[in-house]
Amino acid sequence: MTALVAVAHMVSGCTAGDASAPDTGVAGQLSVLSLGPVASWDPQRMTTPQDVAFAGRTFIRTLTAHPAGTDAAAQRDVVGDLATDAGRPDDSLKVWAFTLRSGTTWQDGSPVTCEDVRYGVSRSFAKPWADEGLNYPLAYLDIPRKADGTSTYAGPFGGSGQAAFDKAVTCDGSKITFRLSTPMVDFNQVVALPAFAPVKKSRDGKADATYAVFSNGPYQLKGEWDPSTGGVFERNPKWDKGSDPIRRAAPESIRYVEGTESQTAVQQVINDEGDRRRAVTLDSAPPAMQQQVLADKGLTRRSINPTAQFVDYLAPSFASPVMRNADVRRALALATNRDGYVTALGGTSAAEPTSTLLGPAIAGHRDTDPLGVSPTGDPAGARAALQASGLTLPVKITVAYRSTPTADKAMAALLNGWEQAGFQVTLQPIEKDYFSAASRPGRAADTDVFWANWAPAWPAASTVIPPLFDSRLNLSDSGTGRDLGAFADDGVDKEITRISTVKDPAAQAAAWADLDTSLAKRGAYIALAQRRSLFIAGSAVSGLSANEALGGFVDLATIGVE
Repeated sequence: MTALVAVAHMVSGCTAGDASAPDTGVAGQLSVLSLGPVASWDPQRMTTPQDVAFAGRTFIRTLTAHPAGTDAAAQRDVVGDLATDAGRPDDSLKVWAFTLRSGTTWQDGSPVTCEDVRYGVSRSFAKPWADEGLNYPLAYLDIPRKADGTSTYAGPFGGSGQAAFDKAVTCDGSKITFRLSTPMVDFNQVVALPAFAPVKKSRDGKADATYAVFSNGPYQLKGEWDPSTGGVFERNPKWDKGSDPIRRAAPESIRYVEGTESQTAVQQVINDEGDRRRAVTLDSAPPAMQQQVLADKGLTRRSINPTAQFVDYLAPSFASPVMRNADVRRALALATNRDGYVTALGGTSAAEPTSTLLGPAIAGHRDTDPLGVSPTGDPAGARAALQASGLTLPVKITVAYRSTPTADKAMAALLNGWEQAGFQVTLQPIEKDYFSAASRPGRAADTDVFWANWAPAWPAASTVIPPLFDSRLNLSDSGTGRDLGAFADDGVDKEITRISTVKDPAAQAAAWADLDTSLAKRGAYIALAQRRSLFIAGSAVSGLSANEALGGFVDLATIGVE
C-alpha cells in the first residue's frame, strides 16, 4: 500500500477504494467534489470565488465573461456573454453601454431582458444583499451616499433614492447604460461578476430564497439544494448553445457533492472507481498529496496545477521607527528567503516565489525582481544595507502573522536569512481574527512587520494596488484597513488617481506595473509567494483546465465526461 492510499484510508474510512464499489453515477453526469459550504446561490449574495466560478459556468450568465481555454493572456480580457460585445465606454470612461444579444432565455423560455439586468443590479442596494454581497454597484455607480458611506438608494423594495438609481442605470430596448461615479477602464470586467447578473423580478424569492436557482445558463437545479450534501444540476432545455460563446456544457448533468474533505476527494478520484471516474475536485489537493500526484505520470495527466488567487507578502510598518528607515526595509527584503518559505508551504506545487503583488493573470505582470535579488535571498548584501542604516546590530524587529501549523513553519523558514543579515526577530503569531487584530488602531506602531495576503477581485491591478496602498481608502481613526503597514504617500495616492483615468488598457497596465515596481523598491511591501492549486479528475473526464482569471479554479466551461 502506498503512503498516498494509506492516508486516504485513515482520513476517509469509506468504500471509495473498494474494487467492488458499484458505479452509482449517471451516464454523462459529471460529479464535482467540494468541502463547501456554499453560502448562497443568489447572484447578489455570492462572494466566494469558487462558488462564483461554478455558478458562472453553469446557471448564471452575466453581461461579459472571461473566455474559456488554456491561454492565460486571453483569459484576462472579457468578451460579450449576455451582451453582444465587451461594452462601449464614452470618452470620460464614466458611462458604459452594453447591448444584450438575442436568443438568451431563462429556464422558463422567457427572454433575458435589459430590465432583468437592471433589476438584478438594484437588489445589491437592499438588505441583506447590501451587507452580504460583492457590493460593487454601490462602490461604482453614480448614486449619492450618506455621511456614513451607505447609499441613498435603498433598493427596489421600497424606500428612498429610486430616482438616483433610475438615472444611474437606464434601459433603452436591449441596451443598458451605467453611469459611474469615477472613470473606469475595466468596468466591463466588473459586470462579469454576479453582483451585476440579471434576476427575473417575478421569480425573485428575495431574502428567503438563499439557494433558489432560476437559470439562464446551460444547467438548472433539479429539485432543491441540500446545504449539507449538495444537489444535481440538469440540462436547461431552454438554453441555446448558439447564444452562448463561452460554455461548452458537455456533461448532460452535474452532481455537486458538498461536504467532501479535500484529501478524501483527491483519494477517491485517484482510485478512479465507480462514479469517481467521472469526477473532478473543486478544492486544491493538500500539499502532502500534491507531490505524490505529480510524481505519478498517469495522475499528472489527470491533474492541473494552476496559479491560484492569493499572493503572500510582508508589509513593513511605516509607523515603526525602525521600519521608517529605508535601509532597514531594503535589508529585510534582501534577506528574505522566498524559496525557503515556499518549501515550507509544501513546495513548488503549492506556491512559487514571487517578487510582485501582480499575479500572472493580471495585465502588467512582470517576472523580474525590482531589487535584482535571488529567491533564496542575499544575507550578505542585506547585512551591508543594515549596517548602512546607522542602527546598532542586531536590529530588533517584531513580525506578526496569521498562525496555522503550515504558516508557523513557513515563517520560521525566514528566520535564518533575517538573522544572518543582522536582525533579531520576534515572531508574533495571531490565531484568531488576524486582519482585524493587525489593522486595529495603534497596532502599526507596536509591530514592525506584518504578514499579509491578497487576491484580486478581477484580473486587474486596479483591484490590488489601490485597496492596499491608497491611504485615502484605508487609513482612519478606525485603523489601517488593508494597508497594514500604514503606508501613506500623497504622490502615490495622486498617481493611483491618474492611472485610473488612463483610457488605453495597455498603457494603464504598464503604469500600474511601474507603480508596483516603485512600491517594491521603496519597501512598501516584500512579496513572498504566489499560491498554486492542484485539481485532479477521473479518467473519464476530458477537457480539464483552470481559468486564472476566475481565481485559478477548475473551468467547467471546457470540461467533458464520458
